[in-house]
Amino acid sequence: MTTGYLSPKLEVRAAPEKGGFAVFAREALARDETLVGWGGRIVTLDQVLALPPEERGHTIQVDEALYLGPIGLEEPADYINHSCNPNAGIRGQIVLVAMRPIAVGEEITFDYAMSDSSSFDEFACACGAPNCRGQVSGNDWQRPELWKRYDGYFSAYLQRKISKLVNGE
Repeated sequence: MTTGYLSPKLEVRAAPEKGGFAVFAREALARDETLVGWGGRIVTLDQVLALPPEERGHTIQVDEALYLGPIGLEEPADYINHSCNPNAGIRGQIVLVAMRPIAVGEEITFDYAMSDSSSFDEFACACGAPNCRGQVSGNDWQRPELWKRYDGYFSAYLQRKISKLVNGE
């Protein structure tokens, strides 16, 4: 059962080198075009940590200490992988949009720094991007260089936190 949205211009493909699956463009996509709308149920961090490992990796933080957890594992939108050089970003809290034009066959990726501010899903990064940070952490959203690069593409709650930091609040 799926509860989210995956653009019909996208498809999920097996990607064993990525640990399972990835999402790719079947058609060209324009900047700011909606790619994904995540669905699920709102859960706390304690509830996320109680999920089986295969479900835990299918969560996204949507607010301070709140996460969107899966209802099942058949959610195609959950196969969007991390990259330190992404082509997609967050609009609001649960929508992913293209940050630039995306070509046919290109993998859809976003930087988890755009949504995560907790340490529950930290890992060594192997995205292969020239600017790879080598480690994905719940503190990455605090990097000023990312504020500039992803301006307008952070989740709403993180954008509020960034604005407070920038304005000295």
